[in-house]
Amino acid sequence: MPIHDHLTDVADLAGNPGYAHAVTASGRLAFVSGQVGVDADGKTVGGDMAAQTRQALGNLHRVLRSLGADWPDVVRFNWYVTDVTDIQAVRDVRDELIRPALGDRPNPASSLVRVAGLYLPELLIEVDAVVSVPEE
Repeated sequence: MPIHDHLTDVADLAGNPGYAHAVTASGRLAFVSGQVGVDADGKTVGGDMAAQTRQALGNLHRVLRSLGADWPDVVRFNWYVTDVTDIQAVRDVRDELIRPALGDRPNPASSLVRVAGLYLPELLIEVDAVVSVPEE
């Protein structure tokens, strides 16, 4: 696997069980465009953060599988949310969908940004990723 290390402990820096501070990888990288809570027909799914997170991660997983990759190959997530008060829903869905594939490894490096809005007013979340694509 081209991901080499997850840096979770840094001197004089608070730890966070939700992500790694850094991830080192080698090989071919893919930069996956932001995915949102829109289904295959282009319709927004659900009106809540959990439903849209589940759909966005499902869409992202379809892209990963098309690359020949999976959740353990994700180096970094960038999360964009319109409401940070519902961040626990994002964490819960992330852990439900991704944790089983990661096993004992920490979550990938991650950033979360609150935004004023996304390209459709009903969208609540967008997530993109950097992926270390496994050798064929």
